[in-house]
Amino acid sequence: VAGGRGMNGGPIIVFPEFPAFGELGEEELQNVLAYLTSVPSVAASGVGFILIIDRRLDRWAAVKATLLRIAGSFPGNLHLVLVLRPTTLFQRTLSDFLFKFNKDEFKMKVPIVMLSSVTELHAYIDPGQLTTDLGGTQEYCHESWISHRTAIEAFALMVKTTAQTLQAFGTELAETELPNDAEATTNLLHTHTLKKDKMKEDLRVALSQGGRLLECINEPLQTDPEYSMTHDEMENLVTVQRLLGQLDETETAFDDFWERHHTKLEQCLQLRHFEMHFREVSWIMGNVVVLCEVLDRALSLACDGDRLIENSHYAEDSIRPKCSELKGVCEEINSTLRSKKNFLLRAMELHHALEKASRWCEEGIFLLASQPVDRCQSQDGAEAALQELERYLDTALLHTLADRSAICCQYEAVLTTQLRVEKVFQKQSSVQEMFEKRRVSLKKLAAKQTRPVQPVAPRPEVKSPQSSPSKCTFKTTRLHLNIVCSVLYRHVMNELLETERAYVDELLCVLEGYAAEMDNPTMAHLIPSTLLSKKDILFGNMSEIYQFHKRTFLKDLEAYTDCPELVGRCFLERMKDLQIYEAYCQNKPRSESLWRQCSDCAFFQECQKKLEHKLGLDSYLLKPVQRITKYQLLLKELLKYSKGCDGCDDLQEALSSILGILKAVNDSMHLIAITGYEGNLSELGRLLMQGSFSVWTEHKKGHAKVKDLARFKPMQRHLFLHEKALLFCKRREENGEGYEKAPSYSFKHSLSMSAVGITENAKGDNKKFEIWCNSREEVFIVQAPTAEIKTAWVNEIRKVLTQQLQACRGTIKHRLSFLLLSFLLHISVTAYNHMFQKQVSRRAQTLFLRVPPATTPPSPSGSALSPEHNTKRHMVKSDPTPFGFKGTQPVSSHRSGHLIRQASAHLAPGKYTVVADCEKAGPQELSVKSGDTVQLIKEGEEGQWFVKNLRSSKEGWVAAANLLSLISESKSSQSLSSSGGLH
Repeated sequence: VAGGRGMNGGPIIVFPEFPAFGELGEEELQNVLAYLTSVPSVAASGVGFILIIDRRLDRWAAVKATLLRIAGSFPGNLHLVLVLRPTTLFQRTLSDFLFKFNKDEFKMKVPIVMLSSVTELHAYIDPGQLTTDLGGTQEYCHESWISHRTAIEAFALMVKTTAQTLQAFGTELAETELPNDAEATTNLLHTHTLKKDKMKEDLRVALSQGGRLLECINEPLQTDPEYSMTHDEMENLVTVQRLLGQLDETETAFDDFWERHHTKLEQCLQLRHFEMHFREVSWIMGNVVVLCEVLDRALSLACDGDRLIENSHYAEDSIRPKCSELKGVCEEINSTLRSKKNFLLRAMELHHALEKASRWCEEGIFLLASQPVDRCQSQDGAEAALQELERYLDTALLHTLADRSAICCQYEAVLTTQLRVEKVFQKQSSVQEMFEKRRVSLKKLAAKQTRPVQPVAPRPEVKSPQSSPSKCTFKTTRLHLNIVCSVLYRHVMNELLETERAYVDELLCVLEGYAAEMDNPTMAHLIPSTLLSKKDILFGNMSEIYQFHKRTFLKDLEAYTDCPELVGRCFLERMKDLQIYEAYCQNKPRSESLWRQCSDCAFFQECQKKLEHKLGLDSYLLKPVQRITKYQLLLKELLKYSKGCDGCDDLQEALSSILGILKAVNDSMHLIAITGYEGNLSELGRLLMQGSFSVWTEHKKGHAKVKDLARFKPMQRHLFLHEKALLFCKRREENGEGYEKAPSYSFKHSLSMSAVGITENAKGDNKKFEIWCNSREEVFIVQAPTAEIKTAWVNEIRKVLTQQLQACRGTIKHRLSFLLLSFLLHISVTAYNHMFQKQVSRRAQTLFLRVPPATTPPSPSGSALSPEHNTKRHMVKSDPTPFGFKGTQPVSSHRSGHLIRQASAHLAPGKYTVVADCEKAGPQELSVKSGDTVQLIKEGEEGQWFVKNLRSSKEGWVAAANLLSLISESKSSQSLSSSGGLH
């Protein structure tokens, strides 16, 4: 189909010379003819097709076969059939004859014209509608025709597919049910929007392809404006324009539909959000006491609902009642708030009046307290003080509460027990009374005149205690002092709270302005390599300290604002938490060292510039150390102004605990500086004390004592007293600056506390005491800087030794109870005696035992012990090393027998070793020295034993607490076992 038209406008279909035409299958031929007849427009096809069959180079048989096949397969309306018959003479003659003869076989209702040449063809068809091979002038390219037809048909298919897809999507949207919650609505809106975007993208692709096809059809006109399109080209152009028009209409219809659907989905989402917020506000209004918190939210929600109604929301009927309900609730809340506001204004007005009166009273007390007594003794001084009081009293009308009944009537609605109106009136009355008494006294002093003294006979006069001016003055003075102390106490409490708040703010500023910036990527280039990954070293546990003070301690202090006298309890409750400062102080030397390495880096300078700090980071890193020290100063101030008040004991205990924490922090700072100790310091128990001393050593070699006097000067040692050991260290030189200047200690020697004894007083100096072990084979003479330090150390060592002795005694009592139970079960005592004697014959053993006073029997008659007798007692701990007894080891069998004898007999004759010096305090007592051996003669009352000193052969009474049992093969022990005491 080249696009030519006949004289009547019918489409021309040319069957060119094609030798293999007869070999085409019938189905293929029908498909080709059907397609060719569908190319022209319907109007042109209705006029009728003109067929041109070119068989000039063929034979009549081929012409006949072609006509027969076309007659049987052509699907369209035929108008004329033009046949160019074979040009050879024989075939032309044959075709003329046979055509006439076989004309009826073709069964065509249209005329068939046999033409001999293209010239005859031009008589029927205009040459301008024929291609050049038929002698015409029409330009035709078959490949171009195929390309145009393929593109047009593909575009038509795309338009059809797109229209169908849009139709299906529109149906899906129309049938979609709206969700009942906001999340599902959001998801649905998102899903539909994605699908819509895909549809729009397909539309854009189709329109783009149609535009390119239209440009391709119009390309000849663009090249040659005088170009005349063929009928087929014109129909192609119309077809593409029609398809593009259909796409535009489809897109417009889809956009309108999507706009309505999208609006509905958005309104549905708005409705679901509105309903959800409405439910939340309704729940909050039903559960929150302070309704003002939801007022703004409710009003905003009501305004949102009104906007939805104004925008013609499809659920207008559902939104309107909810908005009305919200507005009603808001109006109710506003009314409640107005009433509450009026109430609070009245309460605040009363508070201000009470505060004003209290401040006037406090300032008046300060005025009375600040008037010097010596100045008031003169007439001029008294007059000046009186005028000062008068001026201050003139301000009473402006600052004090005038009428109690009027105040109660005026502020009846807001009066509560917390307002303490009565207390203010009492205070005001008390202060006014104080002023009045002071004024009367000053008036008397100002009006006093010198008169001659006249002798008057003395006359006794009895004054009642009530009229005694000294007692009245004392009571008034004490009242004044109590009020002044109360005011000063509150000032200290306010200082505690204000400095605590400032401290918390400073910690937060450091953590956010420095610590957090170390993790900021934009500041990473300013951080030096020595500071990388060392935030924990630089800041220690400052974050933990901040969290404790912000969340806990500051709130606790604020809770005691109205009861400042109980603030000591707050410190006691949080004393364990305050121990976190110990870790911070222990890390401070490392932090200080790191700071000195990096203090000049650009990072710290930039952070300081942002924070607008005048001081560097090192000043703020010192804040926790300063704060924990400040607490003890504030507690001392509070304690000074709270003598005899409630909470005084708590303040005293809190102060002691804070001082204990400071001591522990200080001790731990020294403890971490010990070097050279191979063991684990934590296994030595809690560090009790530490300090520097002068130390001499003394060793026993054979029977002689050799003093280590190779040096005339004593050794300078730093001692660390633990629960389980005493460490001797040498203090090293201090180097560096700041915390780097802290000393270090080289470990030299250690003593186990289970193997030491003490002598409280060394000859020649009240600052010396002895620490010894191994039965004084090794003695350390320790000289403290002061007598007070020596006393503190001796008491602490005594306490440790006492605890160990009690633990030992508890173990022995446990074993004794077991053996007594065996005795009650008829275990043979003789077996115990036999076992005991057998063990004694092998080797003498030692047991350390102090007989408790509760088990001491009454002293025999004729005792010289006076009822008023009181012996000085010392803490006792002996050296167990020579006898092979350590700690609380199990008691052997022969010791068990001895314990039964001691429990059953009234006395335990035998030898005992003195482990502490005991001076003679009375004529009946005996002086003994540490290490003396004594023989027990008899036991008296109140823990007193009558003994004989085997060294001096003197006898007398000695405290049993100073003796330890020494079991040996003495006659007294043997006589006890053989005298039938337990037989």
